[in-house]
Amino acid sequence: MKNLPFLAYWVTEESDGSFKNQVIQRSTDDLQQNGVLIKVAYSSLNYKDALSATGNKGVTRRYPHTPGIDAAGIVVESSSDKFQPGDQVIVTGYDLGMNTAGGFGEYINVPAEWVVSLPDGLSLKESMILGTAGFTAALSVHHLLRCRQKPEEGPLLVTGATGGVGSISVAIASKLGFNVTASSGKTDQHEYLKKLGAQTIISRTEVDDQSGRMLLRPQWAAAIDTVGGNTLATILKSLKTNGNVASCGNVSSPQLNTSVFPFILNGVNLLGVNSATTPMDLRLKLWDNLANAWKPDFQHIETKIVGLNEIHLSIEKILKGGITGRVVLEHSHNSK
Repeated sequence: MKNLPFLAYWVTEESDGSFKNQVIQRSTDDLQQNGVLIKVAYSSLNYKDALSATGNKGVTRRYPHTPGIDAAGIVVESSSDKFQPGDQVIVTGYDLGMNTAGGFGEYINVPAEWVVSLPDGLSLKESMILGTAGFTAALSVHHLLRCRQKPEEGPLLVTGATGGVGSISVAIASKLGFNVTASSGKTDQHEYLKKLGAQTIISRTEVDDQSGRMLLRPQWAAAIDTVGGNTLATILKSLKTNGNVASCGNVSSPQLNTSVFPFILNGVNLLGVNSATTPMDLRLKLWDNLANAWKPDFQHIETKIVGLNEIHLSIEKILKGGITGRVVLEHSHNSK
């Protein structure tokens, strides 16, 4: 394969410890030669991407670097029999966009073990409206169902409901028949949450108990929590007997201060959600669900399409909690 030039969002660490972001031209020869070269049509913005783009060494150890933990595009070259040039594929999670050049570049080169064939029922663009956020939402729902959570057992709470994971969690859970309560700090987004399927909308202050009590009045049968911190602690104290909460985010805090009482007196289950290293058999099943039985109504998911030269504005916004729905990066060569 000849050397192919391409544009990439490039994050460098300066001598004073600050980080600089710019769009530069790179070459496919510069990429790690991992086995499958993919021409990226779309990527998407996740909170982890914003951390990588601003120098968070807990996400990205080595700079310079191209973020983007999601990518969807066309196989250009493959050393694996599993994929052929022209195949439409998705890559989410693993090390993509962390220490392996990610989807904010027009090409990626990744191991075949990371690659998923685009399932029938989804376009490349739709797969990135979902991206890691949608996959995490699907994995959260999967964990609740694995613990035999049923809609008739009571309301399901989704926190951070206007964000990427939250929005798609509301859409999937409501489609599966759950009575969804959406928690959000954005008072102007109630209509959006109702369109997604939320039946009840509450302020995030209602899931931020400051009383110090070990247990609270049971309110929810289950929850998907994207916030962490005291919000998660409040949920645990407020779950009905044998309730389940899928923990998939920490935008408020990674700290969890609680007691054992929700677990040993009410039998609640705290379910950890790690989408990055999901085994491939489950990964394929969830993508099939997202393309078919669990496919959300995309017209109801607020989606902003941006180019490489605009993505920095959305990065600044997501770090401040200002994003509703999803931000999808469309590479310019995709429209040529």
